[in-house]
Amino acid sequence: MRLTILGGGGFRVPLVYGALLADRGAGRVTRVVLHDVDAARLDAMTRVLAEQAAGVPDAPEVAATTDLDEALTGAGFVFSAIRVGGLAGRAEDERVALAEGVLGQETVGAGGIAYGLRTVPVAEDIARRVARLAPDAWVINFTNPAGLVTEAMSRHLGDRVIGICDSPVGLGRRVARALGADPDRAQVDYVGLNHLGWVRALRVDGRDQLPRLLADPALLGSFEEGRLFGADWLAALGAIPNEYLHYYYFDREAVRAYREADRTRGAFLRDQQHGFYAAMRDPAAPALATWDRTRAEREATYMAENRETAGAGEREPEDLSGGYEKIALALMRAVARDERTTLVLNVRNRGTLAALDADAVIEVPCLVDANGAHPLAADPLPAHAAGLVTAVKAVEREVLEAARTGSRAAALRAFALHPLVDSVTVARRLLDGYARAHPGLAHLR
Repeated sequence: MRLTILGGGGFRVPLVYGALLADRGAGRVTRVVLHDVDAARLDAMTRVLAEQAAGVPDAPEVAATTDLDEALTGAGFVFSAIRVGGLAGRAEDERVALAEGVLGQETVGAGGIAYGLRTVPVAEDIARRVARLAPDAWVINFTNPAGLVTEAMSRHLGDRVIGICDSPVGLGRRVARALGADPDRAQVDYVGLNHLGWVRALRVDGRDQLPRLLADPALLGSFEEGRLFGADWLAALGAIPNEYLHYYYFDREAVRAYREADRTRGAFLRDQQHGFYAAMRDPAAPALATWDRTRAEREATYMAENRETAGAGEREPEDLSGGYEKIALALMRAVARDERTTLVLNVRNRGTLAALDADAVIEVPCLVDANGAHPLAADPLPAHAAGLVTAVKAVEREVLEAARTGSRAAALRAFALHPLVDSVTVARRLLDGYARAHPGLAHLR
């Protein structure tokens, strides 16, 4: 089976390849094609993957190309992890937003809108090419904002595009460990949008253990989200939010922490990865060791500003090893081999949440088999969660409209209607600021 990775020069590609190396089952991926617009980054990643594969019998063959059509032709699966504008663009997204006193995170608030506006046209072009060149391929989308981009691509690929994210899986496993349960046996009731969801129950042998956790401040303080949100707030909510909801529930504190930081997350990653790729220009550099050192630092500093604001401390060792690559592998195995499994994925709603239409992409547990991902039935959201989900989905729809039509009015509505932007005047300044920072947004009229 052939897997094409878009954004194949990206820093996290070795995580995916590492998961493929460990898969010895029938029908496994035997050929990986890396695609990127940057040939130097492709060369760096090819070297890292070659060192990973050293001594592994029958390791998947790796090829690299800057030709998108060549990369897509003949693919069985397409893994999309592109970053339009690169990390320099992410740093600009943060800078413009923080200058207006609002959040600039890459998937949440003004930064997520700016990122979506320039990413959706590229993602839709990729989807059209997949439909033409590899109509039987399944697309696994990890490109952020993951839910928004998956919905954009689904308009061309239907249910053959599935979005993945490691946040819900990591949250569910941390909740299970806090309760002393086996994460592999626990059933997690999780529902929402990408980076906007809640664990509402965790069942072991059919019995919900979450009330026991919510009633015990000591247990709540034993894992990251408990420390991040505080035991009293989680008990009041009656659920465990995804870590990204910290930006909504503690917006003022998050903005202050970002403004006071020496560098934003995007600027940190931009500088860090510039150093990595610069080091890789030396043919004698130990590729895998250089990558692994850089990755460890990257994972340890994830959401550092939020954890510092909340006094949440360092990340747990179990959370420093990624996770999305395991989800991607499990998804591919389920589809290619009909190995039925349940995964939290980004898929079209299909009536799962009554508050949203059928085509809205949501993030929920899905049964996955050879026919794709099928969302499981979910209880209605409580009013506070439904209000937030519908508001953010409305913003995503305005982003899709603006990206498709070039409508400046739609882009303005996206900024102004987002819950984390507090003024239409600020929304106008944000739109102007992003248009100056990103020439690719000049089409908005």
